Amino acid sequence: MLKVGLSSYSLSRAINNGEMDIFGAIKFTAEHGGKHIEIVPGNSYTVTGNDQLAADIVKAVKKAGMEISSYTIGANFLLPTAEEIRKEIDRVKKEVETAAKLGVTRMRHDAGWRPVPETTYEQFEKDLVIAADACGEIADYAKPYGITTSIENHGFHFQGSERVQRLILTVNRDNFRTTMDVGNFLCVDEDPEVATMNNVRYASMIHFKDFHIRRNPPCKDGYIPTAHGRFIRGAITGDGDVNLAGIVKIIKAANYDGFLSIEYEGWEECKSACERAMKNVLALVENN
Repeated sequence: MLKVGLSSYSLSRAINNGEMDIFGAIKFTAEHGGKHIEIVPGNSYTVTGNDQLAADIVKAVKKAGMEISSYTIGANFLLPTAEEIRKEIDRVKKEVETAAKLGVTRMRHDAGWRPVPETTYEQFEKDLVIAADACGEIADYAKPYGITTSIENHGFHFQGSERVQRLILTVNRDNFRTTMDVGNFLCVDEDPEVATMNNVRYASMIHFKDFHIRRNPPCKDGYIPTAHGRFIRGAITGDGDVNLAGIVKIIKAANYDGFLSIEYEGWEECKSACERAMKNVLALVENN
């Protein structure tokens, strides 16, 4: 059965401006029908190095009748020197320990970033082994904790479904997968339904994100330029242009029965947007 919940990142504006803290986000998610929350530390709080906070989060989520679906952090292994890469790998290993303290079985980290002009096939071939070696080492470190690590399809370089698959297959660990964001494929102009079909079998976690898609909006404020010249803007999940109903059917047909985590990053006020997104996605899951 698909478990609908919320990424705490969706409420980051409210958390960062002091309207709520992570415990408020946990309460909010439960009150609006969430079965889980994804913990994404940010500017206003850090879990690593704060064992008491980790314990308090675990207690609050349990009291709310939910699960922690994933611990989600950033990382970049495409750095100028071997020493910098080693430091980054060691930092992410510490984050694996934090994930274990939260009791999760899933953790997302990134693989690497490049400016869009550098995200060529040629550069990808050069970077693939570097990223795969780092991801493999971290997956090996996470395995005794019972944690499956993953990368998300974002950042332009490791974003298209084929590139994500190639990284997973190169790493070749049974506990290294993808946090598949169904909307993020649009950043590299890939059809979300086709990309979901390609990668759903590799997904340890699924993000439900929606976008408004435009060819040439008259006002480009808030829009992200895609790799090939279109424009997308974050939408309330279920109110945008991504065919989420079709994607739910694809996911169910693939027998994925894990966590669906709503990740909202639109312009609307985040609390009301997340409330509507939860209603939309719960209805999509029930009716498709």
